[in-house]
Amino acid sequence: MAEWFTELDTGWKIAIIAIAAAVIFLLAWGGTYLNKKLFKRIQKKHRGIHLAFFEKICSALIVVIIIIIVISAFNGAHTVWQTIFGGTAIISAVLAFAAQDTIKDILAGLMLSIYKPFEIGDRIVLEDGTAGVVENISLRHVVMVGLDSHHIIVPNSKLNAMQINNFSYESELLSVQFRFSVSYDSNMSQVKKVIEDAVRSSDYSRPGKNVDGESNYGPVYFIAFADSALIMAVTVFFEKKYDPEIVIDDINTRVREALVSNGIEIPYNYINVVNATEKKSS
Repeated sequence: MAEWFTELDTGWKIAIIAIAAAVIFLLAWGGTYLNKKLFKRIQKKHRGIHLAFFEKICSALIVVIIIIIVISAFNGAHTVWQTIFGGTAIISAVLAFAAQDTIKDILAGLMLSIYKPFEIGDRIVLEDGTAGVVENISLRHVVMVGLDSHHIIVPNSKLNAMQINNFSYESELLSVQFRFSVSYDSNMSQVKKVIEDAVRSSDYSRPGKNVDGESNYGPVYFIAFADSALIMAVTVFFEKKYDPEIVIDDINTRVREALVSNGIEIPYNYINVVNATEKKSS
């Protein structure tokens, strides 16, 4: 095929290369589409970050294999590719240097998918304070959804080198910690019971703290003295199918209403403004 290709006019060569490019695009699109459909069907029964990562790996391999097959069918175009990519050591060196970060991210993504420090749907907090629920992983980055529903994109290599706090490690539940302020004259036993009952009454809250092999609701703790309040804390567990912000809204609303209805003061800062003129006249 190389002989007849080289004997063609320049116009025909361009046309054939354009057709080859179109064939590559259509086959690559079809192959990656079918690959995505296949993995989506698998993920309905078995979810995991490794499946999400290997879906991207398979899509990349499909594209590369299709390109190789189509180009190999046009041996006459081999010399063009060799001239562009193989004939210049400087270009090869530049491409290798430019691909360093990409290769690092792909290898880091492979490590994350094998050792699984987190799964799709886990709520994690990074060492720099970035927090969110893991939504997806690609060859280059992990996608997280923050509390206000914005998306956080973190490169795989950066994430692989970070300390990660995983609130859902090897668990089917997510968790979030709540802190509530009550006044200094509050009865601690009453406050703990009111908050605990409010948490248990939520449709989203689930037993999730393992105590002696049994799952229980997270206990309410008195954890700190603030300037004008006592700080209470409780960890709430909920299923991964619920959005964290919906759970947070529900728990905060229930606890506030419960504290108010039981006569437990929720302290807040306020400022008294004194009018100097009125003070003099009095």
